[in-house]
Amino acid sequence: MIAALATAGIVFFGVGSVPGPPIPPPVVVSSPDPRPGLVTVHVSGAVAEPGLVGVTDGARVADAIAAAGGSTPGADLSAINLAAPVRDGDQIVVPASSGSGMATAAGVEADGRVRLNSASTTELETLPGVGPVLAERIVEHREEHGPFTEMEDLLDVPGIGEPKSAVMRESIALP
Repeated sequence: MIAALATAGIVFFGVGSVPGPPIPPPVVVSSPDPRPGLVTVHVSGAVAEPGLVGVTDGARVADAIAAAGGSTPGADLSAINLAAPVRDGDQIVVPASSGSGMATAAGVEADGRVRLNSASTTELETLPGVGPVLAERIVEHREEHGPFTEMEDLLDVPGIGEPKSAVMRESIALP
């Protein structure tokens, strides 16, 4: 009887039992952006220092232009919405006023929107979410099927669905 109670005590209190697997260390999750709260935008055109700039999340076009060193004397700031909010990955093109000596690209409107029916592949690549392959598909579609007449025509280009079309919409000029 005593032996049975002793054995039960060993089993119950774990004396002599096999240890369980080791407890793994806690997982530390870090943010991929070392500077949370910042977004990166591409500012080009009539600005002092064109290129990539970081602005706080919730910044406006005017803030991004200021981060790019401000506009040049030949900039036409009335052609863009300085109060528009910027999103990570946006491109902001500050147009030059006519007569300033700075020409706008053939496939780009004065307000920076890309002319879908005349833009080169390089100009199309400035659209959000468009890289070299997709830009080439847009040009090929335009050459094979004629000019785009409405935004929905973009959905016929392989690789462009509703979400991508929605992101591109504000950056595109159609006749």
